[in-house]
Amino acid sequence: MNYVVFAAVLAMATMAPAHAQVDLDSYIKKNQFNDVKISPDGLYLAATVPLEDRTGLAVLRRSDFKVMASVGLGKDSHIGDFFWVNNERLLLRLSQKFGMLEAPQFTGEIMGMNFDDKGVDALAGYRSGNKRAGKRIEVNEEHIAALSMVRIPGDTRNVMLTVSPYGEDEMWTRADRMDVYSGRRVVVARAPVKAASFHIDNKGVVRLASGAEYDNFSKLYHRATDAAEWQLVNDESVTNRVEYPLGFSEDNRTAYLRVDQPSGPDVIVAFDTVTGERKELLRDKFSDPTAIIDKFGPLDTPVGVVYRDGRPHMRFFDPKAVEARMYELLQSTFPDDAVEVTSTTDDGRIALVSTYSDRDPGSFYVLDTVTKKAEYVTSRREWIDPAKMAGVKPVELKTRDGLPMRGYLTLPPGKGERNLPLVIYPHGGPFGKYDTWQFETDPQILAAAGYAVLQVNYRGSGNYGRQFHQAGALQWGLDMQDDLTDATRWAVDQGIADRDRICIYGASYGGYASLMGVAKEPDLYRCAVGYIGVYDLVVRRAKLSREGKRWETWASEWMGPDESLAAVSPNRIANRIKVPVFLAAGGEDEVAPIEHSEKMERALKAEGVPVETLYYRTEGHGFYTDEHQREYYTKLLAFLQKHIGPGATK
Repeated sequence: MNYVVFAAVLAMATMAPAHAQVDLDSYIKKNQFNDVKISPDGLYLAATVPLEDRTGLAVLRRSDFKVMASVGLGKDSHIGDFFWVNNERLLLRLSQKFGMLEAPQFTGEIMGMNFDDKGVDALAGYRSGNKRAGKRIEVNEEHIAALSMVRIPGDTRNVMLTVSPYGEDEMWTRADRMDVYSGRRVVVARAPVKAASFHIDNKGVVRLASGAEYDNFSKLYHRATDAAEWQLVNDESVTNRVEYPLGFSEDNRTAYLRVDQPSGPDVIVAFDTVTGERKELLRDKFSDPTAIIDKFGPLDTPVGVVYRDGRPHMRFFDPKAVEARMYELLQSTFPDDAVEVTSTTDDGRIALVSTYSDRDPGSFYVLDTVTKKAEYVTSRREWIDPAKMAGVKPVELKTRDGLPMRGYLTLPPGKGERNLPLVIYPHGGPFGKYDTWQFETDPQILAAAGYAVLQVNYRGSGNYGRQFHQAGALQWGLDMQDDLTDATRWAVDQGIADRDRICIYGASYGGYASLMGVAKEPDLYRCAVGYIGVYDLVVRRAKLSREGKRWETWASEWMGPDESLAAVSPNRIANRIKVPVFLAAGGEDEVAPIEHSEKMERALKAEGVPVETLYYRTEGHGFYTDEHQREYYTKLLAFLQKHIGPGATK
């Protein structure tokens, strides 16, 4: 299948190479598609299309791949999620982000469109009363934010929303059933706890609610019917565990929960809603369940989970289930890839399959589950040759206090595994985020330039259980930073890294960790790169405290008091930094305001530290435009070449 014509229509232009050693443009160029899902009757495909500063959606007919409809929204507006409600109607959940690397924030808006229509209807959110094509959508006068939406099994006319009124400080939520054509809503449940999300069974009955008060302790409630009272089934402040609902069994008696543990990874538990009995179903040795595998067909019934430690792998409640056998077939068909079924037809016969690997951004196939034949549809980046990309190896090491730490080593093709220039690349977040085995642009660019890249999931990262996550609390610049130091020294001790050619580079929290790394370990690194970083934690904490009670609680529990943060703010201890620094930031960044980078720059210059900068006043949390990305990566590679490249002076 070839979507080049459609991609061109959507202004996804091919660019000329911009760097003598690395073909940057092949890495900068946006995906052709992000996600693809098949219609319930199997006749159409819907796909999100990333553009420069927004994400659109296109619908294509499977028989001839004709574009039936396409929609795009304004600057910084993205279609963050979508699904088919019936054979003709799609719902789109909108999100917004200001910068390439910012996590999309859902706006509470839901749009509806037909597969052959050229426009969208605003069904929920602050624009839901607007006119489109001379038609006014008949919605409730009250404007609400839709916090989530799910299909109701067997109902092709309505969906269930978790909603919150705009401007509601108390964060009370409720469940509304919404007509996907008119936008009319009916209240079906009210929350027993603040900031609640609701979960329905296979008959569309709202049965579970999970949320938290301002203390941020999770609570889970259950009720047997629409008319029953809510019953508290778990309170984190009492049990010291979070129980999060995933879905119901086909008979609606068993609720599947993800439950964290005092130590080790989260487990999957079957909760008998009649007797209250809990039975553990699945537990991985190292990692948390990170995605749910649903039964093929119209019911969103969990049958298994995905674990993303090392290469992704699946486990099923019943190893003999149809889905388990089909995934086994898919894995044998694509032995070098991770596989995921993104959607199926209502009869369960046709599945849309996504594949990806450490060397391949991913492809899509249509699988006939009866004939067992898979048909290629498209690739996310068909211009990428996986054979020429760098391989990514899972690694395991221990911190100085004996904590197991897992990560990934990307090796430059054809350079071996010994005595390499190394870039330590800490992920952002920091809490709850984690690196996985996949194709990732920055490590691939660095590997193409000849550098080994080490990514580690330091304490505080997600995916490795409650204890590992909470071990990062109050450890900004302390144990979390020591974990990165220990990983660097591990690479040297293993003979992977040339101890005299190591740089630390990260974005967002990773930018903070990079500057903190060279302040705390001035003799370990030859240089540091901070991209869209936060460097003054005192200022950062004050900003969070102004954003409400929940954020004040979070800042107290995860960052600490003001008096402890100055000592771990890189701009306030710039006198300890002895190596060259490269800073890059955007003037419209609301996550890590450019003032952090400017203050860091001034502090470094005051200490006589060589510092290079790249600021774009029109960019946000990560550079959007191809031109700006090209200049950024060109300067980044030149900076690394100067300080840890083959000709660098030791």
